[in-house]
Amino acid sequence: MSEAPVTRFAPSPTGYLHIGGARTALFNWLYARGRSGRFLLRIEDTDRARSTPEATEAILKGLSWLGLDWDGEPISQFARADRHAEIARQMLAAGHAYKCFATQEEIAAFRDAAKAEGRSSLFQSPWRDAAPQTHPDAPFVVRLKAPRTGKTVIRDQVQGDVTWQNDHLDDMVLLRSDGTPTYMLAVVVDDHDMGVTHVIRGDDHLANAARQMQIYHAMGWDVPVWAHIPLIHGPDGKKLSKRHGALGVEEYQAMGYPAAGMRNYLARLGWSHGDDEFFTDSQAKAWFGFEGIGKSPARFDFKKLDNLSGQHIAVMDDAALLQEAEDYLASKRSAPLTDLQKERFSKALPQMKSGTKTIAHLIEKAHFILSERPFEPDEKAAGSLDDVSRRILAELTPHLQNASWSRDALEAEVGQLAAAHNLKLGKIAQPLRAALAGRTVSPSVFDMMLVIGREETIARIEDATG
Repeated sequence: MSEAPVTRFAPSPTGYLHIGGARTALFNWLYARGRSGRFLLRIEDTDRARSTPEATEAILKGLSWLGLDWDGEPISQFARADRHAEIARQMLAAGHAYKCFATQEEIAAFRDAAKAEGRSSLFQSPWRDAAPQTHPDAPFVVRLKAPRTGKTVIRDQVQGDVTWQNDHLDDMVLLRSDGTPTYMLAVVVDDHDMGVTHVIRGDDHLANAARQMQIYHAMGWDVPVWAHIPLIHGPDGKKLSKRHGALGVEEYQAMGYPAAGMRNYLARLGWSHGDDEFFTDSQAKAWFGFEGIGKSPARFDFKKLDNLSGQHIAVMDDAALLQEAEDYLASKRSAPLTDLQKERFSKALPQMKSGTKTIAHLIEKAHFILSERPFEPDEKAAGSLDDVSRRILAELTPHLQNASWSRDALEAEVGQLAAAHNLKLGKIAQPLRAALAGRTVSPSVFDMMLVIGREETIARIEDATG
C-alpha cells in the first residue's frame, strides 16, 4: 500500500445526500486531506430502477456546498460492470467460484426444510463441487466458494477485532443469471482498482466486510484498512429519520447553516479531540484519527449545531460571509444584491454577526438593507408606530438634518428628544427601529443610521410619520 492514504465516498444516487452520508464523506475527506492523501468519489449506480441523474447531481451539489472536494472525476460503478464480470470469471477459472444452477424454488425449499429441522438456513448449493460435465444447459449464477471452516477476522480501527466463523458465511452470488455483477463484488473490485487503502463507512456494513474479505483473499489483493463508524441517531436515541427533522444536506443549506459550521458539527458527531468543540478545517485535518471515534451512535442535537454555527459566523471573514449571504439569497431565487446593498451589508456585518446563528438569521437582520422604501412594517413594528410615536419621530427629523453623523452625536440627539418628552431612550428607539427597518428585531438603531446614512434615515422616518 502507498504511504499516503486513499479514501473514498461511495453513495447510491437514489435520493438526496443524507446527513449520515455527508458525515461519512467528511470523515474520509479529513483522513485523506490530513495525511496528504487522496479522497475519491464513486457513484454506486448499479440499481438502475432507483438511480437517477437528478440524485447524482444532488449528491455532487451537496458535497460541493459542504466544501468536500474530491480528486479526479467521480466514478460510475455501473459503467464498470464488464470489469466486475471479468473478475468473477477469473475467480471461476481459478476455482474460487462456481456455477450454481439451483432455482429460486429449490433454494426456498432448502431453507424451509432447514428451518423445520432446526438447521442453519444458510444455503449450501449442491453445485459447489459438481464436475463441469454434470452442468446442465440452463441459467446459472456464479457464487463465491467461501471457506467452510476456520474464521474471518476484521481488524477494525473503530470496532476492534471482529470475528466471524466461516461456517456462518454464505457462498454469495457474484454474477446474476443475466450476467450482471452484484453490489458485493463490484465494491471490492472498484476499491481495489481505485487503490483505496482505507475503507471508512457506516457500521451497518461491518457484516459485508467479512464477506468481501473472501474476494480480496481469493484474488490475492491487499485488504484495505477497515474503519466502521457508528450511525447517527436522533435526540431520542433512535435511528435518525424524518420525524427528527431535516435529513438531506440541502435542507441544512436551505435553513442557512454555513458550510464551515456544518463541517465542524458533523466532525463532532461521533468523533472528538479532547474537549474541543469549536475548531477550524486545518485543525480538524491535523487532529482527525480513528482513535477519536467512539463505538456508540452519535446523537444529533440542533442546539449544538446552532451554537457552533453561530461561532463560525462570528469569526468568519466579512468578505466570505457576504459571499455566503449572496449564495443563500441566490438559492432562494432572490434578486442579486446591488452595489449599494453590498456596500451597506459589508458595513453592517461587524454588528450583525453578534448572536447570529444562521445565514437566514443574518438575512433577517439585514432586512433594513435588503428591502426597498417605503417599508411595509410587520405587525409588531406597526404596533409601535402609534400616533404619539409618529409625532415624536417627526420632531427628530430637523435635528438629524444638521447632526454630526457619528454614533455619539446621534445618541445625544435621540437622548435629548426622549428627555424632552420625559421618556426613556428605549421608548423612542423602538418606533425608530420600526421606521428604519419595518421590524422590531434588527441591529441597533444607531448602527442602522450609520450604515444607511443621513439622507436615507430621514427619508424612512418621513415615510413612517407622513
